[in-house]
This record gives sequence, structure tokens and C-alpha cells, in this order.
Amino acid sequence: MPKRLLHATSGFVTNTRARLRGGELPHSLIALAAVSGAGVVAALAAWASAVVIEQRSEQAVTSRLLDAGITWATPQADGLQLHLIGTAPNEAARFRAVNLAGSVIDASRVRDMLEVTPVKAIEAPKFSVEMLRNDDGIQLIGLLPTSDSAEALLAEAQSLRTDGAISDMLETADYPAPEGWDDAFAFGMQAIKRLPRSKVSISAGRVEITAIATSAEEQRRLMNELNAAKPAALQVAIDISAPRPVLTPFTLRFVLDGSGARFDACSADTDRARTRIIAAGAAAGVAGRPSCTVGLGVPTPSWGDAVATGITAMASLGAGTITFSDADVSLVAADTVSQSDFDRIVGELDTALPDVFSLTATLERKSTSALGPAEFTATLAADGRVELRGRVTDELLREAASSYAKARFGVGNVYTATRIDDDLPDGWPVRVLAGLEVLSELTEGKLLVRSDTVEIEGVTGSQIARSRISQVLSDKLGQGQTFKVSVRYDEKLDPLAALPTPQECAAGVSAVLTTRKITFPPGSAEIDGQTAGIMDALAEVLEDCPSVRMEIAGYTDSQGSDSGNRALSQARADAVLLALQGRGVTIEALKATGYGEANPIADNATEAGREANRRIEFVLLDQPQRAAVLTDTAESDSSGNQATESQSSAQINATEDSATLDFTDDDSPSVAPAEKTARPLARPARGG
Repeated sequence: MPKRLLHATSGFVTNTRARLRGGELPHSLIALAAVSGAGVVAALAAWASAVVIEQRSEQAVTSRLLDAGITWATPQADGLQLHLIGTAPNEAARFRAVNLAGSVIDASRVRDMLEVTPVKAIEAPKFSVEMLRNDDGIQLIGLLPTSDSAEALLAEAQSLRTDGAISDMLETADYPAPEGWDDAFAFGMQAIKRLPRSKVSISAGRVEITAIATSAEEQRRLMNELNAAKPAALQVAIDISAPRPVLTPFTLRFVLDGSGARFDACSADTDRARTRIIAAGAAAGVAGRPSCTVGLGVPTPSWGDAVATGITAMASLGAGTITFSDADVSLVAADTVSQSDFDRIVGELDTALPDVFSLTATLERKSTSALGPAEFTATLAADGRVELRGRVTDELLREAASSYAKARFGVGNVYTATRIDDDLPDGWPVRVLAGLEVLSELTEGKLLVRSDTVEIEGVTGSQIARSRISQVLSDKLGQGQTFKVSVRYDEKLDPLAALPTPQECAAGVSAVLTTRKITFPPGSAEIDGQTAGIMDALAEVLEDCPSVRMEIAGYTDSQGSDSGNRALSQARADAVLLALQGRGVTIEALKATGYGEANPIADNATEAGREANRRIEFVLLDQPQRAAVLTDTAESDSSGNQATESQSSAQINATEDSATLDFTDDDSPSVAPAEKTARPLARPARGG
């Protein structure tokens, strides 16, 4: 536009001059042309000045706004006016931008064309509450919706702590409860009521529980109750730990007779010692899944080595029993063992045992004499009624036995029909009372006390009853005294049997993975569609094991880089975890880890070996009794898997359980002779 006007003016002046030279135009026109030219020049000057002012105003305001961090406003000049265009985040920001522009140029030239972002609805806060309960009191911390939740929680806490030791740090907000809050809050209230030492964290749709139980049985009972009470749609993470029990005396009893090899009682001080003891028992012929309790109170750190040595010696004898009660060892060889074998094997065992142990050994002899008539019996019926019959030494023992039975079985459940015989052998009262104590471990059974033995038989719903009976009799009767335990576990009587143990869950996973292998296309982390059946079967097993901590470990062959193999194995383990979650499995207790080409179980130099090494393993984590390693490699042995302190290298052997064993017809003798052949060594101090 300016260039056109300039050319037109220049042409007009040139034509005018030409006409003047030619005498064509009068002088009046000459004057008019001069005035017009001057006006045009003035207009051009004014327009140029306005353009310069616009550019400088835009530049100055833009620079000022950017210095203040305002990038959402754009200045646009229109003559002497300056328009601010854009969208301000709020009214305060809009006002600030206009004031900044007015501080650079005359405020009257600024035109506010800004828009303001509409105000969003205020979001509801995230509600959560944490409840801590212990012996010192209850602490309540969190934010709850304005409802009856806070009042209900305080009322429940007050009912649990009548001494008023409650720390209330609850706040409320005037918002409706979010979806899933009511179910989570109700379940959390049930959990804190059941768990005296616990922390319960509640949020909408999720509850996390950390607690301490007093024993393994209480741990299983609480897990069973909480899983049964959990709403179907609620995400729940439960971690209940139980301390190792104190075993007094620290007892192990191994029997080898015509019914086979078995543990009547099994104790170990560490998982490693337990693994060695179980392995020694398996080598001696123990079948099934024996139970061995890991506890405190071991007389010496060499317990596992000593027990394994004793079991091996008993296997060499072929028949008999060996009992470890703290540092006292009693061995009874059956009458089928030759004297020469007995002397040789017992001599080797005595030499091999650590110095802290004292061994008493006896070789049984066949006897043709009949048993004497003196005996005491107690019969426990299924309805809880107990009948005491037989002989007692005096009236004091009669009253003591009757009172003790009433204390154990109930005042109205005891019938006494005993007679006094003052010619009974020494130690008779101890045998009678010890027998009544172990009878109380049964649901139904019979006790027989004689001068040379104490026999207990019956049925129980506790998996640890037989071990407890052996501990009590070994402790109360003393070293060298014979007793017999014939106790059968009945799962129908076990209130905790509905909840599978971690080892039972591991056995179920192992059974699935031994049939087929989880496969992936080469270089891919997507599970092969043909593996859907095995994933469904795994989901069905793990559905009943929501709180069993297990690792999904992914492995590759050695082809490719270390980092690439580790990333691929991690992706495949994650894929298995997601596939289980997609089938409704609770995955809070599961974790996926990729180990790449580590821990090969076959030779990577062959295609078959590489195929075996490309695998998924399931590993039990941090189990108090034992851990199991389970692999999906159906065609290969799992002995190549690495064992750690918390992961036993034993595979299926780590799932042993004594529930499947039945020794009702067991009539083998128990421990060793009435006289010691060596003086017992002093038991070392606990801290030694």
C-alpha cells in the first residue's frame, strides 16, 4: 500500500513538471499540485509512524509478558490500540496480564480480549483410614466421609479398649462415600476386631492387613476366617506372620518297623536342618509328605547333623526306634537285628554324634513271659466322655488323676472306677498323669499304662498332635523309657483343613506344570494361545491360595545379550502374572521376576537344552516352615535350580505333610532301655 501511493505521487509530480515545461498547465494548477503532494507526503509520514508505534508496542508488551512467565496471552496492535488475545487460567491471571501490558504502554490503549478457563468442579478428597492395634492401645488415623463411619469406628475401638487407650486422629469431609468404600470399611472393621496386634489400612475398594499371630495354628485360623469374610469385589492383601514355636523338649522320634519308616515327632532349628532331616528320612524309606516343625529351643546348632546321622544308623539296623529329646538320644533296635550288627552300628553312631549328645542303646530280646496284670486305662469317647479304670498307688493319686482329667476334659465328662494297689512300680503316678495329658490332645482315643510302657492311640484333628504327644512322653517319662504312639490324623476333624497350606498350593501348581509347559513365540512375550488351558488350570489352583507369597520366575536360553535376555524373561514373567490376573486370580501375593539366562537346567549348546532353559518357574517365598521350587519344565529335572536360605532346593519334597499317613496299626516299641550306658552330658547354655 505505501509503495503504490509513493509511485502514484511520484508520477503525478513528474507529469505536472512535464506539462509545465510544455506550457500546458496554468499556474493555479501548479499550486494545487504542490499542496496535494505535500498532503500525500504527510499522510505517508503519519502512516509510517503508526506502523513503527504498533511494532514497538507489540514487541515491548510481548517481552514484558514473557518475562513474567505469561505465555497464554498474545498482543496484537491495531493502530494505536493493543488487543490482548488468549485464554487465562483464572481471573487473577487475566487481571495480571492486563496490568502488565498497561505498565508498558498507555493503559487506555490496551483492549482486554482475554477469555478465562471455566472453573472446574472441586474433586472429592481421597478417603482412607489406618487402624493400628497392639497391647498399648489403638490408633486411628485418616480422612473419612461425613457419615456414621467415624462414630462407628470410635465405638468399635472403645469396645475393644475399655481402658480408653485410644488415639483419635480422624478427620471427616462433607462428601459422599466413594464406590467400594462401604465394603472396604466393613471388612476392615471385622479385621481389626479379630487381630489384637495388627495394622489395617482402608481405602475405596482395597484393604491391606499386616498382623502377628501367636502360633502357626492361629495364623491359619485367622487367614481362613478373613478369606471367608472377604467381599468378592474387594481387593485384599493379607500378611499375617507367626513366630517360631518354642519346643520343650526339642524332640525327634523316628520309627522303622513292619509298617514302614515314619516320624512320630520331628523338630528342626533351621530350614536347612529340616531339609537335611527330611532327606535322611526319605533315604531311610519315609513315604508321603512328613511334617517337621522349625522352632526354637534347640540344645545345639549341630542338631540337624546329629539327627540325620541317627536316622541313617537306624536305616542300617533295619528296624527299631530312635528318639532325640534335647541332648538325650535313646535307640531301641528290634529283636530281628543281630548282635554283631547292633554293636557295630551303635558304636559308629556313638562316635559320630557330636559330644553334646548322650546315647543310650538297647537291643530287644524275645520274651516268653506274659505281661503282668497291673495297668491303668483311660478311654476318651467321641462325645468327650472319659472313663478312668485300672490301678492307682493310693487315694492321693486317685484324686489327682480324677481332678486332672476334669480339668482337661470337663467336670461332667469324667467317670472314675479305679482301685488302689500299693504294690505298683516306682514312677506309676508320673506315667498316669503324663498319659492323661497326652490323651487330651486327641478327639477320641485310649490310654494304656503298664510298668514297662505307655501306649496312646486314637484320632485327632490336629496335624501336630502326634509330635506333641511324643514330646510330652519323652520329657515326662525320661530317657530310656518305652512308649508307643499310634495316632491317626482325620482331616474331617481339623477346623483349619479348609484353608490349603502354602505347600499344598505349591503341590497343586506343580501338578499342573508337570503336564504342559507355558510357551511363547520366539522373541515374544505374548503367551502362546495353545497355553490357555494350562493358564486356566493354574488360575483354578491359585484361586484358593490368595495369600500364598509366590514368585513367577522367567528364564531364557543363552542366545542373545544378557540385558536383552533379562528384559525378555521379565516381560514373559509379567505376561504370566497378567494372564492370571485376567482370570480372576488375586495377585497381591505374587511377583514376577526375570532372570534371563541365569540358572540353566540344561545344556545351552543343544536345541533341546535351550528349549528346556526357556521356562517359567513358580517359587514359594518366605514360608516359615519351608519353601518349594516348582518348574514348568515337564521333561527336565529341577535339580539345577539354585537354593537360597529362603528357597529350598528340594522340589516336591518341600510339600510334605503328615496328614496322609495312617499308623493306626503301629505296634512298634518306642525308645530305649531302663538303664543308661553313659552319663548324660550337660546341656549347653542357650546363648552358646
